Amino acid sequence: MKITEQIKQPIVQEMELFEKKFHDAMTSKVALLNRITYYIVNRKGKQMRPMFVFLTSKMVANGTVNERTYRGASVIELIHTATLVHDDVVDDSNRRRGFFSINALWKNKIAVLVGDYLLSKGLLLSIDNGDFDLLQIISVAVREMSEGELLQIEKARRLDITEAVYYEIIRQKTATLIAACCALGACSVIPEDKTSIENMRKFGELIGMAFQIKDDLFDYSEEAIGKPTGIDIKEQKMTLPLIHVLNNCTAKEKSWLINSIKNHNKDKARVKAVIAFVKNNNGLSYAEEKMVEFQQQALQLLVNYPDSTYKEALILMVNYVIERKK
Repeated sequence: MKITEQIKQPIVQEMELFEKKFHDAMTSKVALLNRITYYIVNRKGKQMRPMFVFLTSKMVANGTVNERTYRGASVIELIHTATLVHDDVVDDSNRRRGFFSINALWKNKIAVLVGDYLLSKGLLLSIDNGDFDLLQIISVAVREMSEGELLQIEKARRLDITEAVYYEIIRQKTATLIAACCALGACSVIPEDKTSIENMRKFGELIGMAFQIKDDLFDYSEEAIGKPTGIDIKEQKMTLPLIHVLNNCTAKEKSWLINSIKNHNKDKARVKAVIAFVKNNNGLSYAEEKMVEFQQQALQLLVNYPDSTYKEALILMVNYVIERKK
Protein backbone atom coordinates (compact mmCIF):
# COMPACT_ATOMS: atom_id res chain seq x y z
CA MET A 1 0.00 0.00 0.00
CA LYS A 2 1.32 3.44 -0.95
CA ILE A 3 2.08 5.71 1.98
CA THR A 4 -0.54 8.27 0.89
CA GLU A 5 -3.17 5.50 0.94
CA GLN A 6 -2.00 4.45 4.42
CA ILE A 7 -2.39 8.04 5.64
CA LYS A 8 -5.87 8.21 4.10
CA GLN A 9 -7.00 4.88 5.62
CA PRO A 10 -8.67 6.27 8.82
CA ILE A 11 -10.56 8.94 6.81
CA VAL A 12 -11.51 7.04 3.62
CA GLN A 13 -15.26 7.60 4.11
CA GLU A 14 -14.81 11.27 4.97
CA MET A 15 -12.66 11.82 1.87
CA GLU A 16 -15.24 10.13 -0.38
CA LEU A 17 -18.06 12.28 0.98
CA PHE A 18 -15.79 15.33 0.81
CA GLU A 19 -15.22 14.73 -2.94
CA LYS A 20 -18.97 14.99 -3.55
CA LYS A 21 -19.42 18.05 -1.32
CA PHE A 22 -16.40 19.75 -2.89
CA HIS A 23 -17.76 19.13 -6.39
CA ASP A 24 -21.14 20.57 -5.36
CA ALA A 25 -19.42 23.62 -3.84
CA MET A 26 -17.83 24.42 -7.23
CA THR A 27 -20.98 24.30 -9.37
CA SER A 28 -22.21 27.36 -11.23
CA LYS A 29 -25.01 28.39 -13.63
CA VAL A 30 -22.38 29.25 -16.25
CA ALA A 31 -21.66 26.29 -18.55
CA LEU A 32 -18.08 27.44 -19.30
CA LEU A 33 -17.28 27.61 -15.59
CA ASN A 34 -18.68 24.14 -15.00
CA ARG A 35 -16.58 22.77 -17.85
CA ILE A 36 -13.43 24.29 -16.34
CA THR A 37 -14.18 23.25 -12.75
CA TYR A 38 -14.94 19.70 -13.99
CA TYR A 39 -11.50 19.72 -15.63
CA ILE A 40 -9.93 20.87 -12.33
CA VAL A 41 -11.74 18.28 -10.16
CA ASN A 42 -10.69 15.42 -12.43
CA ARG A 43 -7.01 16.39 -12.23
CA LYS A 44 -6.74 16.74 -8.48
CA GLY A 45 -3.45 16.18 -6.66
CA LYS A 46 -2.82 14.19 -3.48
CA GLN A 47 -5.40 16.29 -1.56
CA MET A 48 -3.10 16.62 1.42
CA ARG A 49 -4.86 19.73 2.68
CA PRO A 50 -8.34 18.21 3.21
CA MET A 51 -6.59 15.16 4.70
CA PHE A 52 -4.96 17.43 7.30
CA VAL A 53 -8.39 18.94 8.12
CA PHE A 54 -10.06 15.55 8.71
CA LEU A 55 -7.14 13.91 10.54
CA THR A 56 -6.64 16.80 12.99
CA SER A 57 -10.39 17.05 13.55
CA LYS A 58 -10.68 13.34 14.37
CA MET A 59 -7.54 13.31 16.51
CA VAL A 60 -8.59 16.18 18.79
CA ALA A 61 -12.25 15.11 19.06
CA ASN A 62 -12.01 11.32 19.52
CA GLY A 63 -12.86 10.41 15.95
CA THR A 64 -15.67 12.87 15.26
CA VAL A 65 -16.24 15.22 12.34
CA ASN A 66 -19.29 17.34 11.50
CA GLU A 67 -20.70 19.45 8.67
CA ARG A 68 -18.39 22.32 9.66
CA THR A 69 -15.38 20.03 9.12
CA TYR A 70 -16.57 19.23 5.58
CA ARG A 71 -17.15 22.92 4.85
CA GLY A 72 -13.72 23.80 6.26
CA ALA A 73 -12.06 21.16 4.04
CA SER A 74 -14.00 22.39 0.98
CA VAL A 75 -13.10 26.03 1.64
CA ILE A 76 -9.41 25.19 2.01
CA GLU A 77 -9.42 23.19 -1.23
CA LEU A 78 -11.31 25.97 -3.08
CA ILE A 79 -8.83 28.60 -1.87
CA HIS A 80 -5.83 26.35 -2.60
CA THR A 81 -7.12 25.62 -6.12
CA ALA A 82 -7.72 29.34 -6.72
CA THR A 83 -4.13 30.15 -5.73
CA LEU A 84 -2.76 27.43 -8.05
CA VAL A 85 -4.79 28.79 -10.99
CA HIS A 86 -3.54 32.32 -10.26
CA ASP A 87 0.06 31.09 -9.74
CA ASP A 88 0.09 29.50 -13.20
CA VAL A 89 -0.94 32.84 -14.71
CA VAL A 90 1.71 34.75 -12.71
CA ASP A 91 4.43 32.21 -13.60
CA ASP A 92 3.24 31.90 -17.22
CA SER A 93 3.17 28.14 -16.66
CA ASN A 94 1.53 25.85 -19.22
CA ARG A 95 1.54 22.66 -17.16
CA ARG A 96 0.15 21.66 -13.77
CA ARG A 97 0.68 18.11 -12.43
CA GLY A 98 1.52 16.89 -15.94
CA PHE A 99 -1.66 18.32 -17.51
CA PHE A 100 -2.28 21.59 -19.32
CA SER A 101 -2.92 24.48 -16.91
CA ILE A 102 -6.17 26.49 -17.08
CA ASN A 103 -4.40 29.49 -18.64
CA ALA A 104 -2.84 27.24 -21.30
CA LEU A 105 -6.26 25.91 -22.35
CA TRP A 106 -8.51 28.92 -21.78
CA LYS A 107 -6.06 31.89 -21.71
CA ASN A 108 -5.08 34.22 -18.85
CA LYS A 109 -8.23 36.32 -18.61
CA ILE A 110 -10.48 33.29 -18.06
CA ALA A 111 -7.94 31.71 -15.67
CA VAL A 112 -7.84 34.85 -13.47
CA LEU A 113 -11.66 35.01 -13.41
CA VAL A 114 -11.92 31.30 -12.53
CA GLY A 115 -9.44 31.83 -9.67
CA ASP A 116 -11.52 34.78 -8.43
CA TYR A 117 -14.70 32.69 -8.69
CA LEU A 118 -13.22 29.83 -6.64
CA LEU A 119 -11.96 32.28 -4.01
CA SER A 120 -15.37 33.93 -3.65
CA LYS A 121 -17.10 30.51 -3.58
CA GLY A 122 -14.87 29.50 -0.68
CA LEU A 123 -15.53 32.66 1.32
CA LEU A 124 -19.29 32.50 0.68
CA LEU A 125 -19.45 28.87 1.79
CA SER A 126 -18.27 30.05 5.23
CA ILE A 127 -20.41 33.20 5.33
CA ASP A 128 -23.64 31.47 4.21
CA ASN A 129 -23.27 28.95 7.03
CA GLY A 130 -22.18 31.42 9.71
CA ASP A 131 -18.74 29.81 10.08
CA PHE A 132 -17.10 33.13 10.96
CA ASP A 133 -14.44 31.54 13.16
CA LEU A 134 -13.38 29.31 10.24
CA LEU A 135 -13.55 32.29 7.87
CA GLN A 136 -11.14 34.25 10.06
CA ILE A 137 -8.57 31.41 9.98
CA ILE A 138 -8.85 31.17 6.17
CA SER A 139 -8.74 34.93 5.56
CA VAL A 140 -5.50 35.26 7.56
CA ALA A 141 -3.98 32.50 5.40
CA VAL A 142 -5.03 34.22 2.13
CA ARG A 143 -3.56 37.54 3.29
CA GLU A 144 -0.29 35.96 4.38
CA MET A 145 0.11 33.97 1.16
CA SER A 146 -0.15 37.19 -0.89
CA GLU A 147 2.31 38.98 1.42
CA GLY A 148 4.76 36.07 1.22
CA GLU A 149 4.73 36.03 -2.59
CA LEU A 150 5.28 39.81 -2.75
CA LEU A 151 8.05 39.69 -0.14
CA GLN A 152 9.80 37.01 -2.19
CA ILE A 153 9.53 39.09 -5.39
CA GLU A 154 10.86 42.17 -3.59
CA LYS A 155 13.83 40.28 -2.15
CA ALA A 156 14.60 38.34 -5.34
CA ARG A 157 15.31 41.62 -7.13
CA ARG A 158 18.11 42.41 -4.70
CA LEU A 159 19.23 38.88 -3.78
CA ASP A 160 19.74 40.02 -0.18
CA ILE A 161 17.70 37.39 1.65
CA THR A 162 18.85 36.45 5.13
CA GLU A 163 17.89 33.12 6.65
CA ALA A 164 15.34 34.86 8.92
CA VAL A 165 13.66 36.57 5.94
CA TYR A 166 13.63 33.26 4.04
CA TYR A 167 11.79 31.56 6.93
CA GLU A 168 9.25 34.39 6.97
CA ILE A 169 8.70 34.02 3.20
CA ILE A 170 8.10 30.26 3.35
CA ARG A 171 6.00 30.59 6.53
CA GLN A 172 3.66 32.95 4.68
CA LYS A 173 3.84 31.40 1.21
CA THR A 174 3.53 27.70 2.05
CA ALA A 175 3.21 26.99 5.77
CA THR A 176 0.30 29.33 6.49
CA LEU A 177 -2.15 27.29 4.38
CA ILE A 178 -1.21 23.98 6.03
CA ALA A 179 -1.42 25.75 9.42
CA ALA A 180 -4.93 26.90 8.45
CA CYS A 181 -5.93 23.29 7.54
CA CYS A 182 -4.93 21.98 10.95
CA ALA A 183 -6.46 24.92 12.85
CA LEU A 184 -9.68 24.50 10.84
CA GLY A 185 -9.84 20.79 11.64
CA ALA A 186 -9.64 21.51 15.37
CA CYS A 187 -11.87 24.61 15.29
CA SER A 188 -14.64 22.82 13.36
CA VAL A 189 -15.18 20.32 16.21
CA ILE A 190 -13.93 22.06 19.37
CA PRO A 191 -14.42 25.82 18.66
CA GLU A 192 -14.14 26.72 22.36
CA ASP A 193 -10.74 25.04 22.89
CA LYS A 194 -8.40 27.87 21.83
CA THR A 195 -5.29 26.06 23.15
CA SER A 196 -5.86 23.01 20.99
CA ILE A 197 -6.68 25.13 17.92
CA GLU A 198 -3.44 27.12 18.35
CA ASN A 199 -1.50 23.90 18.98
CA MET A 200 -2.79 22.43 15.71
CA ARG A 201 -2.13 25.69 13.84
CA LYS A 202 1.50 25.63 15.01
CA PHE A 203 1.75 21.93 14.13
CA GLY A 204 0.62 22.68 10.56
CA GLU A 205 2.97 25.63 10.28
CA LEU A 206 5.99 23.52 11.26
CA ILE A 207 5.06 20.81 8.74
CA GLY A 208 4.64 23.49 6.08
CA MET A 209 8.16 24.82 6.78
CA ALA A 210 9.64 21.32 6.48
CA PHE A 211 7.59 20.72 3.31
CA GLN A 212 8.97 23.85 1.59
CA ILE A 213 12.58 23.11 2.53
CA LYS A 214 12.11 19.63 1.03
CA ASP A 215 10.88 21.32 -2.16
CA ASP A 216 13.99 23.53 -2.15
CA LEU A 217 16.19 20.44 -1.91
CA PHE A 218 14.53 18.92 -5.00
CA ASP A 219 16.11 21.71 -7.04
CA TYR A 220 19.48 20.03 -6.41
CA SER A 221 18.24 16.47 -6.99
CA GLU A 222 19.20 14.27 -9.91
CA GLU A 223 16.03 12.21 -9.58
CA ALA A 224 13.02 12.65 -11.85
CA ILE A 225 10.60 14.77 -9.83
CA GLY A 226 8.64 16.44 -12.58
CA LYS A 227 10.65 19.63 -12.15
CA PRO A 228 14.00 20.25 -13.89
CA THR A 229 17.08 20.56 -11.69
CA GLY A 230 18.24 24.14 -11.16
CA ILE A 231 14.86 25.71 -11.98
CA ASP A 232 14.90 27.85 -8.78
CA ILE A 233 18.32 29.23 -9.73
CA LYS A 234 17.09 30.01 -13.26
CA GLU A 235 14.13 31.87 -11.72
CA GLN A 236 16.44 33.68 -9.24
CA LYS A 237 14.61 32.14 -6.26
CA MET A 238 16.68 32.26 -3.11
CA THR A 239 16.35 28.92 -1.34
CA LEU A 240 17.85 27.75 1.96
CA PRO A 241 20.83 25.74 0.56
CA LEU A 242 21.90 28.76 -1.51
CA ILE A 243 21.29 31.31 1.28
CA HIS A 244 23.39 29.30 3.73
CA VAL A 245 26.30 29.03 1.29
CA LEU A 246 26.06 32.74 0.33
CA ASN A 247 26.30 33.71 4.00
CA ASN A 248 29.26 31.42 4.68
CA CYS A 249 31.59 31.79 1.71
CA THR A 250 34.34 34.29 0.87
CA ALA A 251 33.55 37.72 -0.61
CA LYS A 252 34.99 36.58 -3.95
CA GLU A 253 32.85 33.41 -4.02
CA LYS A 254 29.78 35.40 -3.00
CA SER A 255 30.36 37.85 -5.83
CA TRP A 256 30.67 34.95 -8.31
CA LEU A 257 27.48 33.32 -7.00
CA ILE A 258 25.42 36.51 -7.16
CA ASN A 259 26.75 37.33 -10.63
CA SER A 260 25.89 33.78 -11.78
CA ILE A 261 22.32 34.00 -10.48
CA LYS A 262 21.71 37.54 -11.74
CA ASN A 263 23.39 37.45 -15.12
CA HIS A 264 24.04 33.82 -16.11
CA ASN A 265 20.97 32.00 -14.83
CA LYS A 266 20.08 30.77 -18.35
CA ASP A 267 23.56 29.33 -18.92
CA LYS A 268 23.22 25.58 -18.23
CA ALA A 269 26.92 25.07 -17.50
CA ARG A 270 26.96 28.01 -15.05
CA VAL A 271 23.80 26.79 -13.28
CA LYS A 272 25.43 23.35 -12.96
CA ALA A 273 28.53 24.98 -11.47
CA VAL A 274 26.38 26.86 -8.91
CA ILE A 275 24.58 23.61 -7.95
CA ALA A 276 27.94 21.84 -7.50
CA PHE A 277 29.29 24.74 -5.40
CA VAL A 278 26.23 24.70 -3.12
CA LYS A 279 26.51 20.91 -2.69
CA ASN A 280 30.26 21.04 -1.95
CA ASN A 281 29.83 23.78 0.66
CA ASN A 282 27.30 21.96 2.86
CA GLY A 283 24.26 23.84 1.53
CA LEU A 284 22.18 20.67 1.23
CA SER A 285 23.21 19.08 4.52
CA TYR A 286 22.47 22.34 6.36
CA ALA A 287 19.00 22.61 4.78
CA GLU A 288 18.30 18.95 5.62
CA GLU A 289 19.23 19.59 9.27
CA LYS A 290 16.82 22.52 9.45
CA MET A 291 14.07 20.50 7.78
CA VAL A 292 14.44 17.72 10.36
CA GLU A 293 14.36 20.31 13.18
CA PHE A 294 10.96 21.57 11.98
CA GLN A 295 9.74 17.98 11.57
CA GLN A 296 10.78 17.04 15.13
CA GLN A 297 9.13 20.16 16.59
CA ALA A 298 5.90 19.24 14.77
CA LEU A 299 5.98 15.68 16.11
CA GLN A 300 6.54 17.00 19.63
CA LEU A 301 3.20 18.85 19.46
CA LEU A 302 1.37 15.52 19.01
CA VAL A 303 2.87 13.85 22.10
CA ASN A 304 0.09 14.80 24.52
CA TYR A 305 -2.80 13.56 22.36
CA PRO A 306 -4.07 10.04 23.10
CA ASP A 307 -2.90 7.31 20.73
CA SER A 308 -5.26 6.71 17.82
CA THR A 309 -5.22 5.73 14.15
CA TYR A 310 -5.65 9.46 13.33
CA LYS A 311 -2.59 10.43 15.35
CA GLU A 312 -0.60 7.61 13.69
CA ALA A 313 -1.71 8.86 10.26
CA LEU A 314 -0.59 12.41 11.12
CA ILE A 315 2.81 11.11 12.25
CA LEU A 316 3.05 9.20 8.94
CA MET A 317 2.12 12.43 7.13
CA VAL A 318 4.85 14.41 8.91
CA ASN A 319 7.44 11.78 7.99
CA TYR A 320 6.13 11.52 4.43
CA VAL A 321 6.59 15.29 3.97
CA ILE A 322 10.35 15.01 4.38
CA GLU A 323 10.85 11.55 2.88
CA ARG A 324 8.77 11.98 -0.31
CA LYS A 325 10.49 11.62 -3.66
CA LYS A 326 8.49 14.35 -5.44
